[in-house]
Amino acid sequence: MSLRNFGYRAFQKGMLVATSFLDWTPPEVLKGPGAVKKLPALIKEQGLDNVLVVTDKGLMGLHLLDSLFEGLEAEGIRYTVYDGVQPNPTIYNVADALQLYLDNGCQGFVAFGGGSPMDCAKATGARVARPDKDIRKMRGQLKVLKKLPPFFAVPTTAGTGSETTLAAVISNPDTHEKNAINDPVLRPDYAILDPELTVGLPQKITSTTGLDALTHAVEAYIGHSNTKQTEEDAKIAVKLIFENLETAYHDGKNIEARENMLVASFHAGLAFTRAYVGYVHAIAHNLGGMYGIPHGLANAVILPYVLDWFGPSAYKRLAELADVAGVSGAAQGDRDKAKAFIAAIRKLNEDMEIPLGFEQIRDEDIPLIAERALKEGNPLYPVPRIMNLDECKALLKTLQQGGK
Repeated sequence: MSLRNFGYRAFQKGMLVATSFLDWTPPEVLKGPGAVKKLPALIKEQGLDNVLVVTDKGLMGLHLLDSLFEGLEAEGIRYTVYDGVQPNPTIYNVADALQLYLDNGCQGFVAFGGGSPMDCAKATGARVARPDKDIRKMRGQLKVLKKLPPFFAVPTTAGTGSETTLAAVISNPDTHEKNAINDPVLRPDYAILDPELTVGLPQKITSTTGLDALTHAVEAYIGHSNTKQTEEDAKIAVKLIFENLETAYHDGKNIEARENMLVASFHAGLAFTRAYVGYVHAIAHNLGGMYGIPHGLANAVILPYVLDWFGPSAYKRLAELADVAGVSGAAQGDRDKAKAFIAAIRKLNEDMEIPLGFEQIRDEDIPLIAERALKEGNPLYPVPRIMNLDECKALLKTLQQGGK
């Protein structure tokens, strides 16, 4: 092992020890068809009578929040709506939401939607808790360190796991800078998993968000920073995704499959928020930044290529996941089981019309994308095998050519 890689591993071990002292209490879960209708009573039980609902205009236009609003009114709970969240929430979104929260005397947050409303609400809550700090000063690890107001998260996709995570990413459109805030206090207090909110998701969003959740679970499980609980959460997620994703994709009104996918996303979120992700995410983030490729789609395409690259360093863990997913078949030994698992991921991608690569990757961009991806990944992500710059560039070239 090189001195550089030894340093990376030492850093990762230090982080594993340090994070063991943090509060990892998961959100309480309210789940099942119509669960969102029970949320107002839950809010009332917590002694709140005034909340800020953070969402986006698309969801408002679909009237997905109507039953929530009716329930809040029936319980006598005042609510203010901030629906200006952008796909990549900005510092200005947070400032606007914060002003509404303060002007209306709100006491807590309901984040309703995908990762963007969740991130906006988390960052706004952090500003309420720490009025002395702007977003830039909270960037990084453990910069909030003060309990947020009560936080209720209602995911409308089964993929991001934001209802379980300790992270929020807020963009500055003036500098094109992303501010990643990571602190356990950002984890929502309650997660409301209502499959009825996801039955109308298009097939493309169903597939890419589901594969996003799979990537969370797999990267967490094969990394070096697991606990017994993150291992269990990752296995639950992988099993449920292999059993339910294609059903939800082909039969969007199947409530059982939709609920199981929400539960899978929740457990995958629990796994990766403590055990971290890996190079799939590092590359996906930078392809998204460079070309606007949706995050879930990028993860879906990249995942099997990175797992191939890890080779023997990941065989044992991938073999265990193959057994959990029920895709081992007649394979014997870790190597063959691992390859069967990677093949099963490729088959999922093929069945749901996920492309093999990204032709938009330009040769001249590859060095910068690789440099940025490894800057994100090393030393933080506890991957099975550490990648260098030339290896990352070669992998990006393979992605560009669709595996050819």
